Amino acid sequence: MALSTKQIEKISKALGDAHRLKILQHISKKGGSGQCSEIQEESTLAQPSVSHHIKVLIEAGLIEPEKEGRNHKYNLNEKLLKEYTISINQLKFN
Repeated sequence: MALSTKQIEKISKALGDAHRLKILQHISKKGGSGQCSEIQEESTLAQPSVSHHIKVLIEAGLIEPEKEGRNHKYNLNEKLLKEYTISINQLKFN
């Protein structure tokens, strides 16, 4: 499935922030799944800022939330990341 231009734009904007990239790297290092509390501990940001960055990543489809009791877990959307990478690689500059 090819991504729309709007999807590529939204993902690119989400990836355009160092804090969000660090969140994605943390989740990736944890095997593609990270707890909200772990993400907060790894970050130098206040909890509301972490929540904002996570929300942007969810809205872009890069991570998917999962609730485990009272805890929140976030899973990397590897399929979307692969589709995004393919879409970016298909750009040709003349």
